[in-house]
Amino acid sequence: MTDRIDGAALLNEVEAFHRRFNVFPNEAAYVAVVLWDAHAHLLDCFESTPRLAFLSPEPGSGKSRALEIVETLVPNPMAAVDASAAALFRAVAGVDGKRPTILFDEIDTIFGPKAGDNEQLRGFINAGHRRNRPMFRCVGDGANQTVQAFHSFAAVAVAGLGYLPDTIRDRSVNIRMRRRARNETIEPYRTRIHEKEGFALRDRLATWAEQVSERVMNVWPALPDGVTDRPADVWEPLLAIADAAGGDWPDRAREACIVLVTASKANDKGSLGVRLLTDLRDHVMVGIDRLPTVAILDRLNALDDAPWADLHGKPLDNRRLSRMLAEYMTADNEPITSRNIKAAGSVLKGYYAADLRDAWARYCPPPPESPLPPLPGTENMA
Repeated sequence: MTDRIDGAALLNEVEAFHRRFNVFPNEAAYVAVVLWDAHAHLLDCFESTPRLAFLSPEPGSGKSRALEIVETLVPNPMAAVDASAAALFRAVAGVDGKRPTILFDEIDTIFGPKAGDNEQLRGFINAGHRRNRPMFRCVGDGANQTVQAFHSFAAVAVAGLGYLPDTIRDRSVNIRMRRRARNETIEPYRTRIHEKEGFALRDRLATWAEQVSERVMNVWPALPDGVTDRPADVWEPLLAIADAAGGDWPDRAREACIVLVTASKANDKGSLGVRLLTDLRDHVMVGIDRLPTVAILDRLNALDDAPWADLHGKPLDNRRLSRMLAEYMTADNEPITSRNIKAAGSVLKGYYAADLRDAWARYCPPPPESPLPPLPGTENMA
């Protein structure tokens, strides 16, 4: 007889494994990802399965590594970078009787602005969010075709640069990955060494899932106030698992739910955003703790060898500046937005350097070297 597994302790171990190799933006992200790993083993207990989306505005933010760690922890992982919709329909129907956990890296190449519509893949991911939502396709040759239902209910995790169709994003737990700051360190991941550790945790998750499946089947976990409709579909399975695990996981899960449901869902942009951040740091707000938007625009548009005076034939304006900066986060993981600035007896909208510093540290190259300080004892020398 298999010994009962302490669910809370096991989830703690899974979280520790992620923390060794992944830097997520906040505590809520660690909680959500661990619960998503566990939910992939309990899929048949739920009516819906949230998609897990690792998104970032720039490359090098740890998205692929996050997906790689998830791959070691979930059942029957299937890397699907270039898989067709037809292949996925058949895979979910069962390869050797095993439904895969589908992992899409570089999802921006499939749904990004420069990609095609890929409506079949979009439909597959959307339909597979809920049980008993088959997709119907004609199969056969020539006139000898029949309509066949393909079940698409499967766990799906994706990683990519910024862009996801709204219909997929709303069915997802969205983790807004950030480039590691210089003081954030992780352990180098070596497949041949660490993969086995992930597999051992995966096997224990599978055993624990068997032990608690009856406890999470058809339960209706208490949701935080205001979490309804689509967010409720996304979080109910994760909260049910947290409740089954016990310990501090029920409380942590609900705190994570509130944080991530209310988080900004704005799409991330590309390297033009980094150029904007860098120019603000190095040319516009040097030695200034706040500046009205009108002054920021004047200074940006006056910069030589900068794109701001001619963006598709128009200078950078207040609306676009606001939209671009809102893609990045403050140190409190809130979108950067304009705030009131008192100046000469009036109140103007503008930006504070304090709100930009975290994004500067994460995305911008090191600032130009400052002059070396004077040697001790030479401060007053002419």
